Amino acid sequence: MVLTAKVFRVNAEATLGMIAQKLRDFRVVDVVKEGDKEVELVTDVHDVIGGKDYVSGVFSRDKLVRIRQRGGVVPVVRTIDAYIEFRDRGDKIFLVVMQQKHFANYVATALSNALFLNFRSIVEARIPHERLVELHERNPDGTRLIWFDQVDYPGVEKLALAGPSLMDTSMYDEALRHGRIWYIVYVSREKGRVFGLTRNAVFTAFTRLSEQDFLEHIRTEVVPLLE
Repeated sequence: MVLTAKVFRVNAEATLGMIAQKLRDFRVVDVVKEGDKEVELVTDVHDVIGGKDYVSGVFSRDKLVRIRQRGGVVPVVRTIDAYIEFRDRGDKIFLVVMQQKHFANYVATALSNALFLNFRSIVEARIPHERLVELHERNPDGTRLIWFDQVDYPGVEKLALAGPSLMDTSMYDEALRHGRIWYIVYVSREKGRVFGLTRNAVFTAFTRLSEQDFLEHIRTEVVPLLE
């Protein structure tokens, strides 16, 4: 199973203690009409725990879906969960949301409003282009794919190198002169695992591994790259 997470940066004065308390208090109930009935849809954070440099929990959001059943339509409440983790790197606090990027964006905005009363206090984290260059050049044999954006060729928005092209230094240098690395797929040196990483900190594991191993790789390998 492919695992995906997106990392965000807390762009406000905060402590892990304050974050933990507000997460425990966070609960929003929306009541929607469905025929002659009222249905409660809950958004909250539960299973909140913390340590010296982190606070984690599970963000849950109820959604009303309608399924066809024996010629009719039946409303069903579906709950979407995302593991969340606020991690203090010492200089900044980052938020890891383990879910697809669209739901991760929703979670970040909802938590920004809940914790800081505005949508601007949790923002996308960024990996400088130069650090993605270093990631490739430390182990070029392990790189499987590089997407470049901000390409200055007329009419070209993105450029990709894959396969033998990655081993052709002249082609790589040419692409680097005309674009910036947006996305890289690479094999880790330690255990031969295949990962994908974007400049806005969307991280994907293409190798089968446990959620704990996935999260540990984010903590030790991705968070240090963030600016």
